[in-house]
Amino acid sequence: MNKTLYFIFLFISLVLLQGLILNNVLLFGHLNPYLYISFIFVFPLSQKRIPVLTLGFLLGLCVDFFANSGGIHACATLFITFIRLFFIKAIFKKTPSEYLLFDLKLETFDKVFNYVAILTIIHHFILFYLINFSFNNFYNILIDTLLTSIFTLVLFFIGSFIFRKKLS
Repeated sequence: MNKTLYFIFLFISLVLLQGLILNNVLLFGHLNPYLYISFIFVFPLSQKRIPVLTLGFLLGLCVDFFANSGGIHACATLFITFIRLFFIKAIFKKTPSEYLLFDLKLETFDKVFNYVAILTIIHHFILFYLINFSFNNFYNILIDTLLTSIFTLVLFFIGSFIFRKKLS
């Protein structure tokens, strides 16, 4: 029950942080971090697929509500929620029984960085493609994806360093 309350609190906190604060942070006039996707990164793997996909969709939908963006965050977040298991299996290479105890905090930094960076870049690319809804501005989509991903990753790793619990 303690973990359930933790994830409910994390979900609500990240939605409010994104909706009330981070959506108003604009670096260079148009880049803002999308830290809410970190919920998808840390959510346990022991859950069944449908509830996880539902939470991913609801997370994006809540951010869409604050941003008045018509479902683009829900689409991008649902997509990374759907493919995250593939990348966890490809990057962390654990046996099926080890996935039940999988915890991002216990993994090496290079694997965590690869996992988080790949999903962040995919999320942001889908998001900016849906914002532009055209490949005519492909260069701008790539630049926005790259710069916003860097901004998001820096905040994610600073936040994970600050809020990391001592293992000893």
